[in-house]
Order: sequence, then structure tokens, then C-alpha cells
Amino acid sequence: MKRALTPIVAAVSLLAAGASAAADARPGYADPDNWPQYHRSSNAWRFSPLTQINKQNVKKLKVAWVHQPGNIAHGLQATPIVLDGVLYYISADNNVWAVDAATGKTIWHYTTKLNPIAKQAFYASASRGVTVGRGKVFVGTLDGRFLALDQKTGKELWSTQLTDPKTQYGALFSSPPQLAGDVLFGGTTGGDQPIAGKIYAVNADTGKPAWNFDIIKNDPASWPGDSGKVGGGSAWMPGTYDEVSDTIYIGTSNAAPDYYTPGREGDNKYTSTLLAIDPKTGQLKWHRQEIPHDSWDFDAAYEALVVKKGGKDVIVHLNKSGFVFVMDKQDGSLENVWQFAENMNWAKGIDPKTGALIEPRRPQPGKRELLCPNLLGARSWNHGAYNPGTGLWYTHAMEVCNEVVAGKDDPANLTAISALSLGIDEIKLVPPPSGKKPDGRLDARDPLTGKIKWSIRYPLPPLASVLTTGGGLVFTGDMEGHLFAYDADNGKELWRFNAGSGVRGGPVSYSVKGKQYIVIPTGLGSHAPGFLAGAFPQIKDLPGGAALMAFTLE
Repeated sequence: MKRALTPIVAAVSLLAAGASAAADARPGYADPDNWPQYHRSSNAWRFSPLTQINKQNVKKLKVAWVHQPGNIAHGLQATPIVLDGVLYYISADNNVWAVDAATGKTIWHYTTKLNPIAKQAFYASASRGVTVGRGKVFVGTLDGRFLALDQKTGKELWSTQLTDPKTQYGALFSSPPQLAGDVLFGGTTGGDQPIAGKIYAVNADTGKPAWNFDIIKNDPASWPGDSGKVGGGSAWMPGTYDEVSDTIYIGTSNAAPDYYTPGREGDNKYTSTLLAIDPKTGQLKWHRQEIPHDSWDFDAAYEALVVKKGGKDVIVHLNKSGFVFVMDKQDGSLENVWQFAENMNWAKGIDPKTGALIEPRRPQPGKRELLCPNLLGARSWNHGAYNPGTGLWYTHAMEVCNEVVAGKDDPANLTAISALSLGIDEIKLVPPPSGKKPDGRLDARDPLTGKIKWSIRYPLPPLASVLTTGGGLVFTGDMEGHLFAYDADNGKELWRFNAGSGVRGGPVSYSVKGKQYIVIPTGLGSHAPGFLAGAFPQIKDLPGGAALMAFTLE
């Protein structure tokens, strides 16, 4: 009897150590020891199946190592990639690092030689990560290129110029391009710039251009006159590639000018839209435009979360407008729309069956408007996380509005490479109406219906992404530099650490030699804190920084 139980005990011990005794075929569970892509898995869950760190022992988490890149401009916004004991990430000005994931020791460091024009771009310095695959580390650069580095040595293998910063207002790749087989794809900044946005694709092994997708549809009904030439539109956040359907899912940004819409009457396709694209040809399979004729800077650029509804896959897609769209993954047909923002006054609502906007309040030139949510959205780009064990989606939110006076852009103000086409005379972020206090929160929700299981309020809107784990935990951080672990079932705080500077990047978890680690990028940055300071003056006193912090059980 004792001998018969030995293999079972051994298997249980292996699982408790955070390793996997056998491959788990369930979505989101494969390759548990690694964090191989931006959201860890193509369904954008940001879920680690590892269980060694759990509710019972998370209070014993200690610092394992700290990696400081030495440059702190815009903080650390990256989500690290971890494969076979090596962690890859990017810091300011496209500095790429390969680090021993168990010790934090630098293996190699590559400094991208950027065109000096990159310093003139509005979105200079910051990057949200790298992509690793096919023996390479892929980077989207701040001067409009895709480049590939040798995964083992960091040596540059190829570099392909895709945009012209001089004529495209410094359009750059602030997010890592993603892999779809041998195709590498991604979009640039540009929703708030007078350009015509595109999605670019190259051969991942050679860098040779494969196809471009024009986000600004060539249709005079959609873009009257020449309005499409400066219509904005971009795909500035990473898309995802679904192997099952052989489809790229990627969201696009707002139309430009943001608030001043005379001259671009029409629905302005394909801005504020979720696209489903064939990765081999770049042809559109289907689309869902969430905000036709966007007049509020309500991008549809965020992650395409894939979960089950009954027996089929659906995409759960948060829009900056404060609404979440639930749609069939195969054709984009609408399953539901639910309200995410507490303070929402830009429309009466969105029809959950048709997706039609209900009595939208569009800004009128020269008239001061109080609009909720603000131009950063009901949540910024920091990602949520889905736990298949609880069936809950954990995501931050902000309850902040803006006062806007729409106005025509002065051509004299659109000459600099850093120029933005916001279509405003004035804008400032303000508290919600009726004396409500601006704040932020972390919600645990049913992703299909929006029903809240629990919610935590913060005095300042958190800008960190969220991680959830098989150990029943939710990890994130706030703007003041506090790192948290919460009980995924009820939101109880189980662990806290003071990192010294706020969090903007993406926490990850992985295992090396049977030991589970939690890694959290710290260092407050990006343009969001500057905008938010209008409603939260104390943000101006928060310290910057850049440190990758690893924790484990000791």
C-alpha cells in the first residue's frame, strides 16, 4: 500500500512546488512555468496556473532580487517575457535586457541606436515590452522600426523601417509587435495625430514587409473629402493571435481630431474598432466598430479577452467609453454590452443587442462640456486578468471626468513632430459631477454580465496591470508604490510591499527549478499621471523610478 501511494505523493509534491506533472490541455494552462507572451496566453487572461505561492503562504513573500536598468524616463511600462529561466524586458529608450530569472543577473543588454528624431515625438522614451520567439527577441522601436535580436546573445539580426517619423508626426511603436506564426505585426501611435493609421506586418525571420492594413477605410461616406488623410486611427496596443481560428484580433484608437468633428462626418471606419485579420494576407475577416464617429477619444485599443459562454468562445472587450462589448469570436456578432463606468454621461447608453449609441452627447465647438469618462478612459491601457478558477475578471477602473471646449486645430500648431490633433481649445481632468469624489478601484466581475463580486477603492486611480494565479491570488500595485496580493475570491488583502515608486507595468509569475516567482515592474511613468494631476494634484509629488522587483517564498 505504501509503495502504491508513493507515485501519487510524488506527483502531488511536484504540483505543490509550482511545476506541472503533466501537460494541461485546458486553455490558459499550457506551459505553466513560463510567461511566453505579452498576456501569457493568446486568450489575454494574464493568468498563471502556478500554485506554490497561495493564500496560505503569500504573507511570507520576500524580495528575491531587484534589477535596475538605470534609466527611469516614464518608469517601467513593460510586461516581462520569461522562457526557460531567462527573463526579457525593455526599459526607457528601447534598452532591451535579458536577465537570469532566478537571480536577476544581467545576461545581455542591447541599446537600440535610435534616430535622434525620436526625441521629438510626443510619445518618446516609453515601451511596453518585447516579444520572444523563433530564436529572436522582437522590438518595436521609438523611431518607427521593427527589429530582431538574437535570443541568446542580444546581437541585432535585422531592422526594418516602417514609418517616416518626419511626415507621420513621430508615429512610433510603443508596444511590442506580436507573432502570428512567421508573421510579426503591430501598430503605431497616431490616434491623436493628423495621420492615417496603419497596422504593419513583416516576415519574422527576415524583416521583409509582408502587408499593411489601412485603418482609415477608403470610403467617402465614412471619411468625407480629405478628412481620412488626417483621421488618426492607430493600433497602439498589442493585438493577439488565435491559432485555433488563425486570426489576429487587434483594437484601434480614436479618430482625429479627437473632439472637433466638423469635416469628418460619417462613421469614420475603422477607428474605435476591434478588427479580426487574416495573418497571412492582412485581409479583414470581420470588424466591430464600437464607437462610430468617435467624438470623445474613446479608443477600442485594449485587450481582447476570450472566455467561454456556454459552449462557444466570446471576446470580452473594454472600450475607453466605459462600456464592455461581449461578441462572438467567430464573426463579431454582439452577445451583450454592459456598463463598466460608474460615472457616464456622454450618452444615455449603448443598446446591448445592436450596439447602437443611445442619445450620444457630442461636444459642440466653443461650448464647455463636462464629459465622463475622461480621455484616458474608464480605465487606462493597464490590463485586467481573468482567473478560470473563480470565473472572474479583475480590472482597475478610474472615476474621473474632463471639461472640454472643442475647437478647430490651428494649422500653425501642427508643424512640430510632437504635435497632437486633439480638436480642443481647452481640456482639464476634473471630479465627477454632483460633488462625487474622483478615485480608482479594482473590480472582480463576471466578464459576461459585469456583475460585481467585490471591489476595492483607491484614492488615486491605479495604473498597473493585474496578475491572477492558480494559487487563488490577485497581484497589482498602485500609484504610490504599494504592491498588493488579494484573495481572488473575496478581495481580502493578504500581502503588501512598499516599492518606493508607483506601478505602471505588468506583473508576471513563472517557475525556475521548482521555485515560483512573482515579478512586478515598478516606477511610475507615462503621460497618464500628468493628465490625471488635474484632478489629483498630489500626483505631482510622487517619485519616479524604474526597478524590476522579484519576490519568492523563503
